Amino acid sequence: MSTSILPILPPHAGGQAPLRSGNGDAQPTIHIIHENDAWVVPLRAELDARGLPYKEWFIDELAIDLEAAPPEGVFYNRMSASSHTRDHRHAWEATRGLMAWLEAHGRRVINNRRATGLEVSKIEQTIALKQYGLLVPRSMAATGIDALRDAAAKWDGPFILKPNRGGKGTGVRLIRNTHELEAVIAEFGDYTLDGTVILQEYIRPADGRVLRLEFVGGEHVYTVSIDAGGGFELCPADGCQIGNAYCPADGRAQFEVLEDHKPEQLKQCLAFLKASGMEVAAMEAAPDAEGNLKFYDVNINTNYNAAAEARAEVKRTGMGAIADFLGRELQSVQAAAARAQRIAS
Repeated sequence: MSTSILPILPPHAGGQAPLRSGNGDAQPTIHIIHENDAWVVPLRAELDARGLPYKEWFIDELAIDLEAAPPEGVFYNRMSASSHTRDHRHAWEATRGLMAWLEAHGRRVINNRRATGLEVSKIEQTIALKQYGLLVPRSMAATGIDALRDAAAKWDGPFILKPNRGGKGTGVRLIRNTHELEAVIAEFGDYTLDGTVILQEYIRPADGRVLRLEFVGGEHVYTVSIDAGGGFELCPADGCQIGNAYCPADGRAQFEVLEDHKPEQLKQCLAFLKASGMEVAAMEAAPDAEGNLKFYDVNINTNYNAAAEARAEVKRTGMGAIADFLGRELQSVQAAAARAQRIAS
């Protein structure tokens, strides 16, 4: 476990010396905030290929000098709601305060404080999605064991149970009977971080596949079709895959890129993401029996499957799109800094 004291920035796992920032770090750069080194590897490659300057803020524990100013640049928040599953129990909470500090100083933040709040609340996500005219599965929320039992008793048939704060599909269960419900209740203290769970309608896709819509900088990059037959942990990152353990009977790959897929709900999706501060994000949906998409999850810490992109021969990769977006935003910040310097001189 490491403690970061800002504005002294921690190194990434490569072992470089700490990078000093703050008022003395006048040249704007790209700052990547994260807690999982493996998920940043492909992004580093894309940034390096474009010659873009960047620094990494690996957040586990954190101390911030609130009297100091943050360094200049673009801050890309890749903190994951599942950070607690990698022994970084308070990394998200630390990032929440970090976002407030950066925004108070007028820094350009991608996936901002509003976005981090929605990232870890399935309740708030569900409410917000409905506000933008998007269909969601029938849902109930319960805080505490007695409330969960009461809510489950009102459910007619199987339902999906998930922690209010999850990530990677962690903890998502199909509950078909009282025995399965009581198994979750027996470990309730570990199952949910905030004591709150969501009960949702179980939608069985006609072809067994769900959709993950990928967005970068207000644009829909592509959609991924995902075989959900192996469970609910559907993270597409290369580091999350387990070799040949997945073997669908129909011969289709678990992740398939649909580069030209344009859902009719695209306008509502973009409006929701803009209002939520989610500039690099993924939205997951399942088609019901009538073919209507019902949205059940949103993630700001999006990942991409390189093998699926290669099979589809995509015109631009997900990480490439992020690198291009970060480059454009950095140019804007650099231009603004140059204008301010000319005025000051």
